[in-house]
Amino acid sequence: MSFVLVSLVSMLVVLGVLVLVHEFGHFAVAKLCGVRIETFSIGFGKRLFGFRRGDTDYRISLLPLGGYVKMAGELGGDGTIPMSGAGALGTAPRDSGDLNSKPRWQRILIACAGPASNFLLAIFLMTAVYIGHNEVENYLSQPAIVDYVVPNSAAAKAGLQHGDRIVRYDGVEDPNWDQVLERSALNLNHSVSMMVQRQNGAQKETSLFLKSPVNPDDFGLGDVGLTPEIQQKPLKVALVEADMPGAKAGLQSGDRIVSVDGTQLHSLPSMILYLQQNGSRPVTLSILRNGTPTTLTVAPEKTTGPDGQPRYEIGFNTDPPPSHIERLSFPQAFSKAAGECIKESTLLLDILRRVVTHRMSARTLSGPVGIARQTGYVVSLPGWSPMMAWTAFISVQLGVLNLLPIPILDGGMIFFLLIESVMRRDLSETLKERVYQTAFVFFVLLMVFVLFNDLSKIPSLARLKL
Repeated sequence: MSFVLVSLVSMLVVLGVLVLVHEFGHFAVAKLCGVRIETFSIGFGKRLFGFRRGDTDYRISLLPLGGYVKMAGELGGDGTIPMSGAGALGTAPRDSGDLNSKPRWQRILIACAGPASNFLLAIFLMTAVYIGHNEVENYLSQPAIVDYVVPNSAAAKAGLQHGDRIVRYDGVEDPNWDQVLERSALNLNHSVSMMVQRQNGAQKETSLFLKSPVNPDDFGLGDVGLTPEIQQKPLKVALVEADMPGAKAGLQSGDRIVSVDGTQLHSLPSMILYLQQNGSRPVTLSILRNGTPTTLTVAPEKTTGPDGQPRYEIGFNTDPPPSHIERLSFPQAFSKAAGECIKESTLLLDILRRVVTHRMSARTLSGPVGIARQTGYVVSLPGWSPMMAWTAFISVQLGVLNLLPIPILDGGMIFFLLIESVMRRDLSETLKERVYQTAFVFFVLLMVFVLFNDLSKIPSLARLKL
């Protein structure tokens, strides 16, 4: 099955489940509050089949894109669009099951229930990941020590050197590499202040300009010319590709690469970065073979990478980076999952704030195409943990976005209800309708922008200058 088809199907399944969970939250709390549910649909569009129980039509619909809840007194699917006409204006009597007949605090609870369900699902999934099989690369949680710096790169111009330890980065004291990567992604096309500590103990304060690649989603520290120290031991060759320069030069599985042209490299990303800036010029490998030092001279071969760009390879792979398996108790897993949920929510709000204030490019935002590409990649990874973690991440995003105080979102309904609570009277229905109509047009334009943004990140389309 092609990557595109796998990505599309897996994205529809993930988003479908998340939307369904979101709508079930509205449904459950609305039922508890005595609101009459007219329709609970899995999917959208034409009704295929289902059954009626009480006042509710439980149905399966044609388009498998999540689902919706239709409550008495509303037009939309999740309680955010009030019904217009006599019922909404109060000129016709409302029955006790009408959404708009309920106290404002109950309607706020109903609106909050959808996002809350997404947060609870995310915490549940991440708790399961932390209890089960959560493989974590060691270096991400360790002190941020620089391995390799490309000459004349942004990192080199900032004065960074091999062995430097980052002791402050964008205001974060003693960051690990996970935090450095996170803060870097938030500051693309800007400079971040940092302080490093040399191997001799001296400290240097500097700033690093983080130039964004064409697709901001693809940003890595290699784009600014540095790599993390993933391990302290020399690289160990796991597999040598036949008919490649390494094999022809005599490189063997089990060899440990002590240095390349006298430069010590402690990770495969460091090796790749060194070879790219070195080009096709021969390199000298100092290796240990069964404890005996020896030297090999290899001329890298020019190939084409997955992104269609030229790259230089020797033709070998290494053992995976040092990692450990986390298996936490339920209280520990739940606490860590809740903390991760809060962290991701705060990070998304920070990203949105930076986009609005032009501290980040809107190109960093991803829509359906970007989500589909990442989902397809995650599906290809072994085990269930990556998919569960990715689904939890998207669930948090969905929850946060729905709480934004924007009309047609749950947060918009909550915002209006809070205003009405302070005013102790309802806002004009005409005003509400105008606001909802304007918000709908805005969202259509936003979706067009996000889709265009997504398509422009695809390498083959980006080269067409979309």
